[in-house]
Formats: sequence, C-alpha cells, structure tokens
Amino acid sequence: MDFALPPDLVAYLAELDAFIAREIKPLERENDNGRFFDHRREWARTDFEAGGLPRHEWELLLREAKTRADRAGHLRFALPRRYGGRGGSNLWMAVIREHFASQGLGLHNDLQNEHSIVGNFPLVTMLETYGTDAQKAAYIEASIRGEVRIAFGLTEPDHGSDATHMETRAVRETRGGVEGWRIDGEKMWTTGMHVATHCATFVRTSGKDGDASGITCFLVPTSTPGVKVEEYLWTFNMPTDHPRVSFTDVFVPDDALFGPVDRGLALAQCFVHENRIRQAASSLGAAVYCINESVTYARERKPFGRPLADNQAIQWPLVELATQAEMLRLLIRKTAHEMDGLSRDAIERTLSDKVSMCNYWANRMCCEAADRAMQVHGGIGYSRHKAFEHIYRHHRRYRITEGSEEIQMRKIAGFLFGFMGPNKVKEGARA
Repeated sequence: MDFALPPDLVAYLAELDAFIAREIKPLERENDNGRFFDHRREWARTDFEAGGLPRHEWELLLREAKTRADRAGHLRFALPRRYGGRGGSNLWMAVIREHFASQGLGLHNDLQNEHSIVGNFPLVTMLETYGTDAQKAAYIEASIRGEVRIAFGLTEPDHGSDATHMETRAVRETRGGVEGWRIDGEKMWTTGMHVATHCATFVRTSGKDGDASGITCFLVPTSTPGVKVEEYLWTFNMPTDHPRVSFTDVFVPDDALFGPVDRGLALAQCFVHENRIRQAASSLGAAVYCINESVTYARERKPFGRPLADNQAIQWPLVELATQAEMLRLLIRKTAHEMDGLSRDAIERTLSDKVSMCNYWANRMCCEAADRAMQVHGGIGYSRHKAFEHIYRHHRRYRITEGSEEIQMRKIAGFLFGFMGPNKVKEGARA
C-alpha cells in the first residue's frame, strides 16, 4: 500500500498556491477587500438593512475571483473535459479542499458561500445526468459562468430530512393551449433565491406521503407568477440567503420537467456522496488550521513567565484533536480513492456508510477544534479578530445540512446492523 500523494497532485497544489499568491491575494488586498475576511467580515458581507442578504460588492468580489480562476484553468477542474474541466477525481478534490481550508479564511476558498477557486458544480452533474439536450445547452455553460443560477427547493417548512412527506404538489394542467403543470406549496432554505434565475423545485406528482416514488423535479424560472420569497431566515452565521419560498398557482410547461416524472428523488441524491466527501475534507482542513494556530500560539504565549505549551492541560486536548485529524485524513482519502473506482449506484450500495462516517465526524471535529482554539487563545480567541468563531459558526451548520449527523449515523447503522448495504439481512432471517 502506498499512502503517498501522486507527484502530479503535489505539483498541482503548488501550482494552485502560486496562482493564489499571484492573482487572488492581491485582489483580496485591493480596495479594503480585507474587510470581508478580518474582524469586520460579518458586517462587511451582510446588508442588514436589506433583510440580511449578502452585500452586492461581496458577491461581485467572489465572482471576480471565480472569473480569474476560470481564465487560469482552475475553476472547472472537477468537471468533465467536454465542459472545459480536467475530470478531477474525488481523491484530488478531497486533497485540494483540505489544503485550501487548512490555510484559513481567504478569497481563495470561502465555504460560507460554497466558494472556491476550484469549483464544486453539483447542478452541472445533475444537468449532465438528467437534463434534456435543450436544458444542457441552455444552462450548463451559463451556470458555470454565473449567468444562470439555479436554487435548490427540496426542504419544506414542516419537512426536512424526510423529503418523502413533502406537501408541495404539482398536477397536470393546460393553459392557453400549453400542456404543463400547476405547482402549489412552500419550500424552506432555498439558498440563493435573491440572485437565482431558476429553482429546481421538488414536488409530489403521484403516490402518497412517505413514498419514495411519485416525486418530480421542475426547473421553475424565478420570474414565474406565483413564485414569492416570503422571508429570509437569519442564521447563526450571517449574511443569509436562505429563504422560505411560496409557490401559488404556479404554471410551468412540460419542458420545465427536470428528469423523469415521479423519479425526482434520484436527482436530489445525484451528487450527495461527492458533496459529502468534499465537505468532510473542508471541515478537516479547517480543523487542522485551528489546531496549528493553537499550537503556534501556545508556544509563543508566556503567562507566568513560561510558554503556555508547557502545560499538559493545553497539550492533551490538542493531542487528541491532532490524532483524530490524522486518522480522519486517511479515512477520507481512502474513501475518496475507492469512490473513484465505482459508479454512483455502486457507491450507494457499498460505500455510502464510509462517506457518512467521514462527513459527520469531520463536521463534529471541526467544531470541537474551533472551540478548543478559542479556549487556548483565551479572550482574543473569542474575539472576531481571530477566525475561530467564524469557523465554528459556519461549520456548525454542516452538522445539520447535507444530511444531519443523525441521518448520517442512521446510514452507518443500517450498514453495520444489516438493515441495508451489501450485508443486508433478509427480514425473516432477522426475526
């Protein structure tokens, strides 16, 4: 077994670092852009008078960083070559995401906005897999460039982790001689609706509550009459672009169908494993940043005339976190490597539990590392002049989103006890 990173991956990390130093860091320092990353970050990013939405200049800065990364050939790295990418693997993306997050806050990688100079494009994967030829032509390239933005309408006010009980409905209807569907209902946490051109809206079209079948996805233009942002939910980490959206007597033609009728949940699961393993790597990287900063500070800080690092009360919690980080890194990279050799269906059947292990533990460990970094740094660690409070507040959400850690643990338990997965026990044998 060889645990060394491939030489070409190591070389690419160096290429990315050089690009960041040459193009991104100077942009980060221009025109007081540092306010988006230092102690002023929450106020600089948030337009509190406009419902807590992201400030326009903040989003323009993120777009400029992406444009520069795209021009340099990095933004599309994970995409297929037919879309200008390099077909970057899960292993490479996991290593890149950890590497970026371990460097701390910066314009190169700001996960509060799912922003990175090496992009994550789950909707491109969904369109490539389930879109019609017309949808692919209209939306894929435009979405990469930021000209089309598709929000994701799955969660509802009364239904979160269990999407099979969604109450939003679509029924067949003809208007003005056009065959289509009428949609009525509400969605929650529909991130990015303030700039979205479309909303991938999941609705029940047949069956009964609890059925996995009977759910369909539509690409609904946000300008469609009856689509309304009711409120933006203020969150632990501001700004917010997570609204509750209502759909009242919304009509869409048949060409708005995204994927097969009654099989829409497959779209929601299309990118889940890739997203979870990359998110785990990012949380690991942020945890490593917190650990490293704490070790450096503990060696430099000298209360009572001796380095803080001399105290075992400081050493041991960081030892435990550093040990967990080393073990987690191996599991993430092993799992990502195995994912690269399997189809999505095979990952779901045989490796889904390992992806969940990586994800829930990395997100939890990151919060613990940020909390410990605050404790080691004392008052300055609790202040906004250090990044730890921001890291904690942001990564805390990952223990809820992308499948809560309870949902992830339920998946692991299903594999472990034979309720699902390759060792599934037949019902009669279980009894």
